[in-house]
Amino acid sequence: MDAVAGPTVQQACATSTRALQMAAQEVAGGTANCALLVMCDRQSNGPVLHHPDPTAPGGYGVTEHWVPDNMAGDPYAGESMLVTGENVARRYGIGTVEQHELKLLRFQQYQAALADDRAFQRRYMVDAPIFDSRFRRQLGTLAADEGVFPTTAEGLARLKPVREGGTITFGGQTHPADGNAGAIVTTREHARELALDAGIEVELLGFGQARVEKAHMPMAPAPAAMKALAHARLGIAQVDALKTHNPFAVNDIALAQAIGFAWQRMNHYGSSIVWGHPQGPTGLRAVIELIEELALRGGGVGLFTGCAAGDTGAALVLRVADRRPA
Repeated sequence: MDAVAGPTVQQACATSTRALQMAAQEVAGGTANCALLVMCDRQSNGPVLHHPDPTAPGGYGVTEHWVPDNMAGDPYAGESMLVTGENVARRYGIGTVEQHELKLLRFQQYQAALADDRAFQRRYMVDAPIFDSRFRRQLGTLAADEGVFPTTAEGLARLKPVREGGTITFGGQTHPADGNAGAIVTTREHARELALDAGIEVELLGFGQARVEKAHMPMAPAPAAMKALAHARLGIAQVDALKTHNPFAVNDIALAQAIGFAWQRMNHYGSSIVWGHPQGPTGLRAVIELIEELALRGGGVGLFTGCAAGDTGAALVLRVADRRPA
């Protein structure tokens, strides 16, 4: 796309929400008619930055591993992401048993996305050919999620908290993953021209961002969600479907307590605590699943919210309408 400018947007796990907001603002403001969003992340091979330092021992310098270093110690709060989860678990009185109940439900919800030969996922997933660039030959095809951990009540019950005296086990959190996702944001008229099914309309209604106290990142999705709803001039009672980015089970439980939306009603068809944590596309995949869920039920209002690095959260509200003849 030689004639198209391609700015890079990066805001950890809120990248997709930020990019959707920027694209919507451009279209609404008339500076763009159509925006293509492409989200990608490779946590299996994240950036490594080396700072030369001839005064260091041996002159070796300092090396940063962007993904694990930031998860192990937030530069601002000075705590790991795991500690932020434990802090919120303690604040809201969330124990291991409830976290495991949520994780098991999310895995069961994910099975619904795999039913009937992955009928739900095939609404938005496409097969991706895997090429050997050196020999220019196709090695295979990536057709579905890989690396999802089978989850049972018995398996979860055997797990111990990662930190001594803590509540979060390996089963109560997500895992690093790679991923890609894409979306087009455009005018209502152009959307009808591009759509495979012009009878389904998707409208972005509002966005919200919030920041909470240091080392309490899983609390941030709640105020972000309420800001997005206020921007859309809606209340939580008007939300028909809710999707989250939830690196910890603690996230959804704290969100449910804060906004009055039961965690059992969230994340139909699964979430990132099951299929993994690629920062860039994570939110966009959840938004796409939110749209498809609402389309299947004949339309409605959807809310997406999730945490991001630095004790922040980001959210958006959208409406899906089914204009097809009955």
